[in-house]
Amino acid sequence: MNRSISTRIQVAVAAVLLVAFAGARTLYAQAGGGSPAGESLLQQQRLIDDKLDRERKELAPLDSLLDWQWGGWIEYYIFHFDDGIQSQRVYQRPGLSLWTRLKIDDGAHEIFARMRLNFEYFNPGDEYRRQQDWVGPNLDRGWYQIDVGRAFRLTDPADPYQMRVRVGRQEVRFGTGYTLDLPLDAVKFDAKLHDLRVIGLFAKTIGSYPNIDRGEPVDSHSARCFLGVQVNYEGFEDHQLFGYALWNNDYTDERPTDLFQNYSYDTQYFGIGSRGSIAHNFNYWTEWVYETGHSYGDGDFLHRDIVDAWAWNIGVEYLWDCTTRPYVAFEYMFAGGDGDRLFSPTSAGGGNYGDSHDTSYAGFGFRDTGIAAAPIRSNLHIWRLGGGLAPLEKIELCRDLEIGTNWFLYHKHHRRGAISDTTAGQFEGYVGWEMDYFVNWRLASDLSWTIRWGAFFPGDAYRDRSTRNFLFTGVTWSF
Repeated sequence: MNRSISTRIQVAVAAVLLVAFAGARTLYAQAGGGSPAGESLLQQQRLIDDKLDRERKELAPLDSLLDWQWGGWIEYYIFHFDDGIQSQRVYQRPGLSLWTRLKIDDGAHEIFARMRLNFEYFNPGDEYRRQQDWVGPNLDRGWYQIDVGRAFRLTDPADPYQMRVRVGRQEVRFGTGYTLDLPLDAVKFDAKLHDLRVIGLFAKTIGSYPNIDRGEPVDSHSARCFLGVQVNYEGFEDHQLFGYALWNNDYTDERPTDLFQNYSYDTQYFGIGSRGSIAHNFNYWTEWVYETGHSYGDGDFLHRDIVDAWAWNIGVEYLWDCTTRPYVAFEYMFAGGDGDRLFSPTSAGGGNYGDSHDTSYAGFGFRDTGIAAAPIRSNLHIWRLGGGLAPLEKIELCRDLEIGTNWFLYHKHHRRGAISDTTAGQFEGYVGWEMDYFVNWRLASDLSWTIRWGAFFPGDAYRDRSTRNFLFTGVTWSF
């Protein structure tokens, strides 16, 4: 039996006995016994009642037993861009998001849900499939989390043993997010034992989420299951080491069925890395990934290729302790490619051709690779140099105004291999470079505005080397 529960039972029994004894003494006093003893018993009963009341408040204080919050935001974004096929497209996306969070028993149980509704509108002639459409309302996030130790009164927050379980639609990230950074329908276990933290994952993709395979029968939907485990070592003051293993099993069906091409992409990822601080305000992150498994090559529906690919990421960032809060960052991203993939680095159709080894990396993570080019990290070397500052922080209205820039350089791993941009059809290695500029401004606690412009300058890998621009701006009102 739980110690605190047992203690409370004992105290309650004692209280009952004392009350009975007090009643007896009261009768005795009325029969001629002294009243001071009866008053003493009443005082002891009051002390016992106060003790029990304090215990109840410590175990489940009224102000933290139930904590309910809710809110949302309304946003309006406008995109103006050149995708290399059409020199100008205009796309508008107003949206509404509503969220609620419920914490029970001082955070031992937590429930979170977020709904999103968007309206997508392309100027006539600019659309890809539909000119305008409602998207949602969809459950964007929705999960239940239990702190096992706290819920069953096994541990307190100061104990070195912690265990949380979260079930539902949630953001899942392994390592620094280079291999896996997706919203998934998942069961995630997060356990901490002294300096070790172990994360276990059982998950499946959201059905409407785009597939990494851009082939027509499987592009618009995804049915993958993920199984993974990650171990972090947090014993160092300024560094966190991690290692993980992740399995991806593809159950995506073809719509319509393609009799002469299979699309299953079943892979495993083994990664190691670290993040932390080299010196004061000098931060770093790195992740190294090996991918293996099986894929189907171009035109294959019986034979499967062996996946054998590498990827890694290294980044550093320095922040100055001075007025305007400037910072600068450098990052190098690499994702292996395959010289036999002439039309697509990640798809089965138009993919690997001519041998049984597929050395093109295809992951489920996320990195900023530029807004105008925005290539998928496969068959590419990418270098990023950027920075930002708050130039008017001494002016109250502009205290949260940030400006910054990012510059990108792209080069193929295999010059004959394809990258995600299908217009890069030349067998050349130099893909091009891009410069991005951004302004983020929180005008008030509940109102923010952002604008970002990027210009991509294609290199030798493109026949059409005209500059491509991408501009978007939008406002968000939170409530």
